Amino acid sequence: MPLRTAVEIAVQDVVGVRIALAEGADRVELCVALGLGGLTPSAGLIASAVEEAAEAGRAGFVHVLVRPRGGGFVYDSDELETTIADIRFAHQAGAGGVVIGALDEVGRVDRDAVARFAEAAGDLDVTFHRAFDTLADPPAAAETLIELGVARVLTSGGAERSIDGIGGLRSLAQRVGGSLQVMAGGGVRVQDIPALIAAGVDAVHLSARRTVSGASSGPGGGDTHYDITDPVMVREACAATR
Repeated sequence: MPLRTAVEIAVQDVVGVRIALAEGADRVELCVALGLGGLTPSAGLIASAVEEAAEAGRAGFVHVLVRPRGGGFVYDSDELETTIADIRFAHQAGAGGVVIGALDEVGRVDRDAVARFAEAAGDLDVTFHRAFDTLADPPAAAETLIELGVARVLTSGGAERSIDGIGGLRSLAQRVGGSLQVMAGGGVRVQDIPALIAAGVDAVHLSARRTVSGASSGPGGGDTHYDITDPVMVREACAATR
């Protein structure tokens, strides 16, 4: 385990990156559409986020979620090619890591897809996302990810919320410690963090978001509510690991 449990904040804009930097987070997962579980951010957002972190002297701070759509994790050939292209762009843009995942038709880790993703990522950190929590045999899946060169796995321990999956998190951390980082994510609240740390996880992941209401978007513009990163929540999460 690291000397201190790391804090990763899921953010959807450059302001979120700025807040995470200022409040002491270790890295961000950059994405959009958190309401769908997170999707790939735009090229412009990736470039701006990386620039923001670089200006703060935090190379490697931005990890990019690369997920082409919601609605599951089994992808066709076009979706796989899009994902690989987006991983390569994230690498070229200066991201510190990518967050990926793919399953095969019978619900196991798609070895071929993840191997291709890792190859496209090159020297970037690779995190396997919460597709992991759908798997029937998490320990076997973890061994597969280790073989494929994945650095960490984001998991709730198979529960809706990480605190409810703490037994699974503890068991996984004990099994793969030193070979695969275990990052607790899924409904993490600040008050849950001490118990998650005690379970032996390497990192905690939370969106630290609150919903605000904007001006009317008019017909066809969608909901007027949107998420922002809450600096107080980020600050408290970081303090809870120290």
